[in-house]
Amino acid sequence: MKRSLMLLGMALCSSPAMSHGTHILNDYWEYQEFLDHFSEQNELTQKLNEVVQNRPKPLTIRQDKPITISIVYPGQQISDYWVRNIQAFEKRLDRLKIDYQINQVFTRVNGDITQQSISLQEAIKNKTDYLIFTLDTTRHRKFIEHVLNATDTKLILQNITTPVRAWKERQPFMYVGFDHATGSLKLADYFKENAKENAQYSVLYRSEGYISDARGDTFIHDINSETDFKLTSSFYTKATKESAYKAAKLSIQKNEDLDFIYACATDVALGAAQAIQESGRTDILVNGWGGGSAELEALEKGELDVTVMRMNDDTGIAMAEGIKWDLEGYTVPTVYSGDFAIVTKNDSPERVSRLKARAFRYSGQ
Repeated sequence: MKRSLMLLGMALCSSPAMSHGTHILNDYWEYQEFLDHFSEQNELTQKLNEVVQNRPKPLTIRQDKPITISIVYPGQQISDYWVRNIQAFEKRLDRLKIDYQINQVFTRVNGDITQQSISLQEAIKNKTDYLIFTLDTTRHRKFIEHVLNATDTKLILQNITTPVRAWKERQPFMYVGFDHATGSLKLADYFKENAKENAQYSVLYRSEGYISDARGDTFIHDINSETDFKLTSSFYTKATKESAYKAAKLSIQKNEDLDFIYACATDVALGAAQAIQESGRTDILVNGWGGGSAELEALEKGELDVTVMRMNDDTGIAMAEGIKWDLEGYTVPTVYSGDFAIVTKNDSPERVSRLKARAFRYSGQ
């Protein structure tokens, strides 16, 4: 349990945050656990991944009318993941020769609840064929349950790859993203190898919610289980660069012996990097999470030490291919996670260019 105090608009854990046990997210199937438990899903997911990595094959049926797609994304952030995701999605739909109409709304990560609600209700009222949303908060979950139980709209949940256990046979059409636990464990392995023995560290979460739990608590649990590292502070932020900057400054002030800061998102990482630079401390490591354009630029400048880079366009392509399969009458996998690569500030420009060419193959470098 995290004991928290309100400070500067953020939740500050005044004592080291404790992990939630081996299963960090008990309400969810872990990604690989789900695939291991349901062998037919594992086969479908593998087949979809093969299709995602290959050239598109156009739709084989004739459409009577365009399909309608509504997208409500928390895209107002420094991370370009969401914008690139839609670009890849639309370009793959085009190359699959699918006739479609899209209505999209971008909101802030932890704000604009009213705008989200209006946009989601409009999508349902208009009986959109496919609704692409996310799941991070309790409010999101309540709306999703309404869609699952009371409409014919097919729901794609983006940026989550861990099916909700309670929904059992009434799962969304697809969960699509880059598995947060997998990426966080890759970063944990980096810090195990590159931080000093008995390192002291701080964790900067996003705002409270599923993603903070999946990325932050997974990391803490693994590090605390496998090392003698000491977690000295942890902060919830507002998922913005400014709030992360303030949290990182406090973290550095609290501990002269701080060795690294683990950041749970792009905006958080860039705020922490700014605080480290201004502190004059050149020995504090800090990571990115996602490996979008802003993070890769910061790595090149030496402002970040490492990131886990998503092969970004995988998920946009997967959504388009999933819709194609659905139109053709094929069974669509419940979950799909794209691939990752660890990138450090010491990587060669050639390697980074190769990764960018793959990750941004539809959305452009």
